[in-house]
Amino acid sequence: MPATPAWPPDSLPRLFIDATLEEDGEIVIDAAQANYLVRVLRLKAGAQIKLFDDRTGEWLAELAHIGKRDAVLRVEGKLRDREDVPDLWLCFAPIKKGRIDWLVEKACELGVARLLPVRTQRTIVDKLKPARLKSHLIEAAEQCERTALPELAEMVSLDALLADWPEKRTLFYAAERGGGSFGEALVAHDGPAAILIGPEGGFTEREDEAIRALPQAVPVSLGPRILRADTAAAAAISLWMAGRGDWN
Repeated sequence: MPATPAWPPDSLPRLFIDATLEEDGEIVIDAAQANYLVRVLRLKAGAQIKLFDDRTGEWLAELAHIGKRDAVLRVEGKLRDREDVPDLWLCFAPIKKGRIDWLVEKACELGVARLLPVRTQRTIVDKLKPARLKSHLIEAAEQCERTALPELAEMVSLDALLADWPEKRTLFYAAERGGGSFGEALVAHDGPAAILIGPEGGFTEREDEAIRALPQAVPVSLGPRILRADTAAAAAISLWMAGRGDWN
């Protein structure tokens, strides 16, 4: 028997589909996604799910057919358009596996538009696995009901980041020492923004001087305690979202 349709579909499972969705379209999902729906969630043919594609928004779909190694989803109608994403980037020095996974997940959940890994002199991790990080971003977006995925940029050196910095984008530099009030900085600096979080061990003196020499850089404090890199990222994003983003 088909599953009883749920409406409004607030509690339905969500899947990211890397293809443009449209009404009455049919999507063949791969073995991994089919296994999640059928064997993990135990959905039957006729069950409803929500799909998003990072292009057009969120859609209601039906599990139309279950195969041995795949499944077919039939798109029924649009639920909402793609969200308006606050124009905030997170620039961060990669940290250890596990903690970097947590960092990108929380950045996605908190609403960041773009993630830029930055290589510094004290960066411990000099190579990333973009596919793994992308999977964590997708999982976070599915769970927190985002309809847009953050862009994951390629890693660049700190020098290259500063040399190519956009003229009209404020760079809030989370400084371990000598930073001003983040709240006051948010009042003074509107518009496109980014947050720069250093590596475990912090920036070197030369790097600190180079960042502060950037005209768009605004050194800010995250409080009286020294935070771990992933904690600092989550705290800074939260402060920006509350002051300038879509939390106010």
